[in-house]
Amino acid sequence: MIGAGNALLQVLCVVLTVATILLFVRVILSWAELLGFRRPYSGPFRAILDLLDDVTEPALRPLRALIPPIRAGGIGLDLSILIAFVILAVLRSALRC
Repeated sequence: MIGAGNALLQVLCVVLTVATILLFVRVILSWAELLGFRRPYSGPFRAILDLLDDVTEPALRPLRALIPPIRAGGIGLDLSILIAFVILAVLRSALRC
């Protein structure tokens, strides 16, 4: 039974790590869009970007409902991603990943 619990803990740690990486990639891509990168209309790269949005958005939407983006001039600062990073870090720390 100890082995099954350890395996579950390892799976949870991997899931939390992958979620952190996906959020980080989303942040980098949002910065790239601010610098002028435009998403392609179609193709495999567009499919990957859409998949990234589809995977991360369900976790960010409830956080965005609690704390809406802050408007600073013409730019909106989305704090939901920062909060998601904090939650993931707390979970990883609690699980000792």
